Amino acid sequence: MILVFAEQRDGNLKKSALEAIGLARSLSPDGCAAILLGHNVGDLAQQIAEVVPGKVFVTDTPELATAPAELLTAQLAKACAVEFFELVVFTASAMGRDVAPRLAARLKAPMLAECLSLARAADGFECRKSLYGGKVVGRLQAAGATVVATVRPGAHAPAGKGAAPGTIVPLPLEGAGQLRARIREVVRGVGETVDLQEAEIVVSGGRGLKGPENFKLVEDLARALGGAVGASRAVVDAGWIDHHHQVGQTGVTVSPKLYIACGISGAIQHLAGMRSSGCIVAINKDPDAPIFKTADYGIVGDLFEVLPLLTEEIRKVKAGDR
Repeated sequence: MILVFAEQRDGNLKKSALEAIGLARSLSPDGCAAILLGHNVGDLAQQIAEVVPGKVFVTDTPELATAPAELLTAQLAKACAVEFFELVVFTASAMGRDVAPRLAARLKAPMLAECLSLARAADGFECRKSLYGGKVVGRLQAAGATVVATVRPGAHAPAGKGAAPGTIVPLPLEGAGQLRARIREVVRGVGETVDLQEAEIVVSGGRGLKGPENFKLVEDLARALGGAVGASRAVVDAGWIDHHHQVGQTGVTVSPKLYIACGISGAIQHLAGMRSSGCIVAINKDPDAPIFKTADYGIVGDLFEVLPLLTEEIRKVKAGDR
């Protein structure tokens, strides 16, 4: 039996959670379960039950509206005590990276992190993952009664509806009064509408933009495409844009259908965070920029001329003028 942590935000199931469920179903078609933790998530539980053939453990309580990792870990451990699971799958998101190792430590279980794929192996599971900044793909195995794994977003197809709905099982909350830390408030970024790791289109900017005031060119193109805004480490370190936009080895890993790199040279640390994108388009005035070796399509030109023209043409297409 495989358990998937169905990550949600503000009552919306993350697309990467559906991808994790799709992976679990491919490994165990009839032995897949999920756990949903949050507040006012009854409708979401029904949605998950449509794609999960087994049990859907649900804890729906105000204490989980802004739950610290400590409380999420406790509920996951409780589900693992109710039923045996050979594999527990998380999305390799900020929350998944926080909670998964805590659960592995509590269960005394081995863990596979940032998996591109998972397969059964002798006495456990085997994963493929990117190593050495994306230069190689390694194979790692973990053996144990239970294995914990985080899966990179965008690496698998989302799960579709199953032949029969799963069974929703209430899981009472325990230990809320014994927390060592509590979340008082969550402050959302202004104007952020698309999650970078969830986005199907990402437009990223680098030092070629020459200054923070020019990031508007990247934002306009991303808005026209309905995508998210990314950035290289250099511009984040320079304070041009917030850190949560950083794509790369020390930022977030993205796997969108379309990745547009604007004024980004293509350092190996940046490529490690976006190499698995479906289609990569590079815009750079330097024809010898390393990014062109990875890109599927390249535009050699001044981004200050290319981006406004590209944005305008996309807007015309969407408006039906083309």
